[in-house]
Amino acid sequence: MSSETTFPANPPSRRPLRVAGVIGLLIAIGIVAAGLTLRAVDARKLKTWTDAQSVQTVNLIKPIRDTSGPSLQLPGRLEAYTRAPIFAQVSGYLKRWNVDIGTRVKAGQLLAEIETPELDQQLVQARADLQSAQANALVAGTTAKRWEALRGTDSVAQQDVDQRTADYTARAATAAAARANVDRLVATKAFARIVAPFDGVVTARDTDVGALVNAGAGGVGQELFEVSDVKQLRVYVQVPQNYSPAIHDGTNATLTVPEYPDQQFTARVVAAAGSVNSSSGTTLVQLLVDNANGKLLPGGFASLKFNLPVSADSIRVPASALVFDSRGTVVATLGPNNQVVFKPVKISRDFGDSVEIGAGLAATDRVIDTPPDGLADGDHVQIATATDRKAAAHG
Repeated sequence: MSSETTFPANPPSRRPLRVAGVIGLLIAIGIVAAGLTLRAVDARKLKTWTDAQSVQTVNLIKPIRDTSGPSLQLPGRLEAYTRAPIFAQVSGYLKRWNVDIGTRVKAGQLLAEIETPELDQQLVQARADLQSAQANALVAGTTAKRWEALRGTDSVAQQDVDQRTADYTARAATAAAARANVDRLVATKAFARIVAPFDGVVTARDTDVGALVNAGAGGVGQELFEVSDVKQLRVYVQVPQNYSPAIHDGTNATLTVPEYPDQQFTARVVAAAGSVNSSSGTTLVQLLVDNANGKLLPGGFASLKFNLPVSADSIRVPASALVFDSRGTVVATLGPNNQVVFKPVKISRDFGDSVEIGAGLAATDRVIDTPPDGLADGDHVQIATATDRKAAAHG
């Protein structure tokens, strides 16, 4: 055997292995590069998302300017245009009454009669006194004439003539006083007929046949009837001081009453007290309302609605846009470059769900509704889209 090793004449080539190795290496490098690129993209997306989340999203609203002014609703009370409590001017017993509550009466119409036996006797005595005084005056006058005729003779003294003349003058005066007393009692007797002072409606009757009637008012005598003129009614309302300049003579108001909830009446301001009640901070205003159909009742409650004029400088925003903090009342607005700007404002009127801003805000300002907590001046924010608002509404 030969000790020499025998090799093939043509050994196999290593080039295919090298190519395969290079390709594998390139694939590995590509996979690594793709992974690194994907991670870099994800990192950028994460950073972008994080940055976007750090910028708060806000809803913008535009201040509105009302085409019609605000309304002021106030309670009021109805009173008769003219109201007269009827008292007796003579004492006696009620003989009869001719009208009851709700009766429409004319001026001078008989309401009731009073029986006055004591006054009748006084009148009889006064007339007798008058006749006696007239007779005495007649005799004194005749005597004075006779003595006056004898003055030119020496049969009577001048003093006697003067005495008879003075006696006649005194008796004539007594007769005149008796006549005046009779006339007074006759005039008083006329008040035994209770009549209506004006056209109206009997709104009260507080007496009956046979009742003792005392003359006078103020606790001496009782009220017999009450007559009210209700063709027009007076309406009294207490207006807060800050609204009083807007409610003046000629201002109209819409009036409603509980018994006719679907019907409206028009009342017109005719007078104001011109002063403020220190305890309530209101001023008394009087209105007139037509009541020719008699639907409205004096003494009743009424609700009045005043349509106030539109203020040229005032605008309205939702109450949710207000922020109350150490700066006072402020509104968050969006300035240039979507930066937050807080503006102090002055509230003119509060309507509950919205407020009227009297100063500090312009109609062109972009107002942030319901500002997020922690929002500060200069913060950058983004404006919510319709999709964002829809998603928040369903969230």
